[in-house]
Amino acid sequence: MAWIQLVFHSDNLHAEALGDLLMEHEALSITMEDGKDQPIFEPKLGETPLWNDTIVTALFEADMDLNPVVDMLKMHPDVDDNLKYKIEQVEDKDWVREWMDNFHPIQFGHRLWICPSWRDIPDPEAINVILDPGLAFGTGTHPTTALCLEWLDGLDLSNSDVIDFGCGSGILAVAALKLGAKTVTGIDIDYQAIEASKANAQRNACNDRLSLYLPEETPSNLKADILVANILAGPLKELAPQIASHLNSGGKLALSGLLREQAEELKDFYSQWFEMDAPQHKDDWSRLNGIRK
Repeated sequence: MAWIQLVFHSDNLHAEALGDLLMEHEALSITMEDGKDQPIFEPKLGETPLWNDTIVTALFEADMDLNPVVDMLKMHPDVDDNLKYKIEQVEDKDWVREWMDNFHPIQFGHRLWICPSWRDIPDPEAINVILDPGLAFGTGTHPTTALCLEWLDGLDLSNSDVIDFGCGSGILAVAALKLGAKTVTGIDIDYQAIEASKANAQRNACNDRLSLYLPEETPSNLKADILVANILAGPLKELAPQIASHLNSGGKLALSGLLREQAEELKDFYSQWFEMDAPQHKDDWSRLNGIRK
């Protein structure tokens, strides 16, 4: 099936309302994206802020006449008289297949490979994590995940109990198990992440050593030797007392999901409970390491 799309610029005050209006005029979907490289990090819970310059893309069936739709937009009080827009044909593709074709095995550290479940394993002698991310975050391609995987690869995890705080697809939890951890506990606020982690652990034949919890179900007396949390700077700061309470004295900590400019402030904050190392960086992102006091 083929489609056409109408693309135009709006602002953070009107883009959502215009998107709703286009849906009422037979748009199949609405996509909004940043028009001028204005990143938005860590919105407050329940908020979905938009950009000052927001690109609105409305998708329609290929035989739809968009001239009346454009005329309607031009007459709308929230649209500039000089509306600039474009109408484009959208190539019919198998988008899932296209994504799969571009997701390749990746090596982290010296021993560890992350291998998509639909790809051949490049090094059968390595420690291979077979991954299908599904709907949960975590494929290894993001710098924060890579920083955490490299850290885990550099540890001796034998006989260690590990916590993966914000487990997503389970990539870090499964990697820790295959690197020798005795047990791993994964915690995530998203039930889909719990299911993805469970499925990936089963795929890697290590689900018998993995426990998974939503935050409200996590045992209050949970303790570990190693904790990795790849979330965001705001939640990392808010959850710091809880994260610290889960680590044994001398336990090792890795925090990621934070930007370079956030690293020093968070390092100083966590120094209340941990002996913190200098931040490690990859591109614009950072990882913090510490030892529980």
